[in-house]
Amino acid sequence: MFNVAIDGPSGAGKSSICTEAAKRLGFVHVDTGALYRSIAYSTIKNGTNIDDEISLRNLLNMTKIEILFENDTQSVILNGENINDKIRSEEVSLKASDVSKIPMVREFLLDLQRQLARNGNTLMDGRDIGTVVLPDADVKIFLTASPEKRAERRYLQLLAKGEKIEYNSVLDKIIKRDYQDSHREIAPLKPSEDSVIVDTSELDFEESVKKVIEIIEEKL
Repeated sequence: MFNVAIDGPSGAGKSSICTEAAKRLGFVHVDTGALYRSIAYSTIKNGTNIDDEISLRNLLNMTKIEILFENDTQSVILNGENINDKIRSEEVSLKASDVSKIPMVREFLLDLQRQLARNGNTLMDGRDIGTVVLPDADVKIFLTASPEKRAERRYLQLLAKGEKIEYNSVLDKIIKRDYQDSHREIAPLKPSEDSVIVDTSELDFEESVKKVIEIIEEKL
């Protein structure tokens, strides 16, 4: 069993880069951000006030999350429903940042994440994998890029989906998300001391994938 922890800010390309790297290495890719997005989506769908501890706990008690892997793709099943195509909106993204600050939610998802890592060779990405979830991971990488480059990539993704949005709006949300994630009291976003920092600002997708694989293979 070989575990790789990859952390980084929103829009750094973690999900797509890690999916491809895991595919080439024959690893399972676990996108933990999707887990927090699933909780965020559920709170929006059910109108749950996340500042109300009792309401949130009741929601979590009724929540069952499963992760399925088919054709190198991770699917998040929330209470029997595949919600992959419902958790990538900007609304869910910002709510996920708020939800991820809540200790109750982090505890709820921690065991699930660690269990997934015990199932075999795993490449897990998120924001606190190397520092909290898998502190003993064999390889730790902190994947980042400038806010402007991350906003540009996200902007083009949203345009491709047919969403009408302004670049400056995307940039503002990236900056806000960075601040929220790095200043939260519980498991703030930061590279662990033993992480390899990979800045993809000047790298294209293929170069980024190769760089990540190169670092992992050095340990393998």
